[in-house]
Amino acid sequence: MPRIRAASVAEHRSMQRAALLDAARSLLSEGGTEALTFPALAERTGLARSSVYEYFRSRAAVVEELCEVDFPVWTAEVEAAMTAADGAEAKVEAYVRRQLALVGDRRHRAVVAISASELDAGAREKIRAAHGGLVAMIGDALAELGHAEPRLAAMLLQGVVDAAVRRIELGAAEDPSAITEAAVGMVLRGVRG
Repeated sequence: MPRIRAASVAEHRSMQRAALLDAARSLLSEGGTEALTFPALAERTGLARSSVYEYFRSRAAVVEELCEVDFPVWTAEVEAAMTAADGAEAKVEAYVRRQLALVGDRRHRAVVAISASELDAGAREKIRAAHGGLVAMIGDALAELGHAEPRLAAMLLQGVVDAAVRRIELGAAEDPSAITEAAVGMVLRGVRG
């Protein structure tokens, strides 16, 4: 019987941790990093504030775990879109389109809020590593297209994507689909040289 109890306690803690991360995503996407507080996490999850500290020692720890959990999911979605594309140019287009399609997703809004905030070195490094993974993915397609400096071209291409993301996030006057088409067109003209 003790093993069953230990498993259920571990399962309960895992569910509570997941609920806290989900609440953190909501808070970040709704109000940015200022909204991510332990009292707000406690209120959203129904936990006592002191209980939140049992799961995370600080706001930075919450942010780091969100990075560890959410960035790989986001990267996998972009990678899947690129894998399904036929040819290097189609992979570039899929890379841009998939990232911009993810803008409305709550996980992405949380990532944008995290990226815009003051973070400790650990969280910053996780964000850099995730972006590095994206740049490496597109770098291979750019090398296939014959770019002499595919890493540099990939970073510049990502800059166009980041600018389009910010434009969509800001609720610009243009429709998000118009922003997406403009970004795709700009990127494809750029990679064709």
